[in-house]
Amino acid sequence: MQHVWLLFLVVSSCYVGESKRRNVLLIIADDAGFETEVYNNTVVHTPHLRSLAQRSLLFSNAFTSVSSCSPSRSTILTGLPQHQNGMYGLHQGVHHFNSFDEVQSLPLVLSQANIYTGIIGKKHVGPGSVYPFDFAYTEENNSVLQVGRNITRIKLLVRKFFQTHKEDAFQKKQEKLGNNKASREDRKEEERPFFLYVAFHDPHRCGHSQPQYGAFCEKFGNGEMGMGRIPDWTPEYYTPEQVKVPPFVPDTPAARADIAAQYTTVSRLDQGVGLVLQELRDAGYENDTLVIYSSDNGIPFPNGRTNLYRSGMAEPMLVSSPEHRERWGDTSQAYVSLLDITPTILDWFSVLYPSYNLPGSPATPVHLTGRSLLPALTSEPRNWNTVYASQSLHEVTMYYPTRSVHQGTYHLLHNLNYRMPFPIDQDFYVSPTFQDLLNRTRLSQPTHWLKSLQQYYYRERWELFHTRTDPWETRNLVSDPSYSAVLESLRQSLQKWQWETGDPWVCGPDYVLEDKLEPHCRPLYNGL
Repeated sequence: MQHVWLLFLVVSSCYVGESKRRNVLLIIADDAGFETEVYNNTVVHTPHLRSLAQRSLLFSNAFTSVSSCSPSRSTILTGLPQHQNGMYGLHQGVHHFNSFDEVQSLPLVLSQANIYTGIIGKKHVGPGSVYPFDFAYTEENNSVLQVGRNITRIKLLVRKFFQTHKEDAFQKKQEKLGNNKASREDRKEEERPFFLYVAFHDPHRCGHSQPQYGAFCEKFGNGEMGMGRIPDWTPEYYTPEQVKVPPFVPDTPAARADIAAQYTTVSRLDQGVGLVLQELRDAGYENDTLVIYSSDNGIPFPNGRTNLYRSGMAEPMLVSSPEHRERWGDTSQAYVSLLDITPTILDWFSVLYPSYNLPGSPATPVHLTGRSLLPALTSEPRNWNTVYASQSLHEVTMYYPTRSVHQGTYHLLHNLNYRMPFPIDQDFYVSPTFQDLLNRTRLSQPTHWLKSLQQYYYRERWELFHTRTDPWETRNLVSDPSYSAVLESLRQSLQKWQWETGDPWVCGPDYVLEDKLEPHCRPLYNGL
């Protein structure tokens, strides 16, 4: 019976794939948060994202599974947490992290299913053999400013992708027809489905790498002397007094000016999204393309990116399906993860996930722990109330492994390296907000922050928060005996997920993993 059911799945998936052509446009922002009209920020002008939201289901509880750029992008493109796919930290330069060679990534699996794949913008993952694209304009062969922030260049590259896609179909049909000339209808018959991944570099900081363009590259292409000009961008500026300071960010003049610069790049991102969606319409694909918009990790402010607190994990998420219009403009409370993107796209294309093994669990075939989001597009899911997260490094020197489970109103974090200070990354360190925080702390001046720098650096091993009564996670409930049953339940749930995903850190820091015979944890008696 099992073999008959498997055969039915394969046959039915082939039938769905042939009966209706489907495409995917995945748009990922860089270090973006909720600074948009879509999420009730009335200051930032984001009409294009607002328009997309009217054609989408908006998720109010979407989370990254790791709050770091390369690791997060690897999870988006594999459906596997960073500790399972091997991208433990940043990919570029001295950091040099890569996914395992055996990983079957989304672009690889789709390519094997005869789906045309493209990437425009920030790739930031490797190796190339694991993440191949048929069409690629990234920092590997272009300036990341041009392919990630120059929205005119991005628009033209999206147009080129669609043209190349159509030319590929025309060429194939022409080869079949021989001397007969292929018509437009003939070309459409030969068109393969496509997966286009547009990875904006906005609104990432750039004060550490291109300081001449401002803290967030908000001056890049604005038409001022030496800044160049992006033809399709109409810069929008904001004053420090206008901005809405998130509760987890210090409310100081320096931070407000920093946020105002961030808002300008968010506006550029929004205009870029509008251009990309217009190209999709002009190419005639709007009515058969699933569009997903999200970001890779939290915003680059204190308590944000590189943290697994909610402020570092929570993400915007819009999913727009032309075939599922029932919930356009609605909001879902379901807990969803960036780990769900790969299974959602595979489900949309009716492509099965392959069977293979990875070093973390050599005896057990890899399976995706995320889920397809397509059912949520027709009705609100029940019991989608748990997401997991896993952070190991950001920069190569920033070793601070943390594991997390967010279930309903409770959030548990396990800080394995808790006796060391929490590390700070380079571009955040030189930011106006953090420099101001350092100076205020050093001079014993009020920081106007929800915690002290000492509390930020030094954390408890286990942190448990009730997010309904304590949304900004300032009161650790681990030592409260009335929460002992909740704590134990979440610990078991988290450890089960770690075992299921082959986490090499599953036994740390007081046990060592012995996996040569039967995987289990051996005690170290190290006093932790």
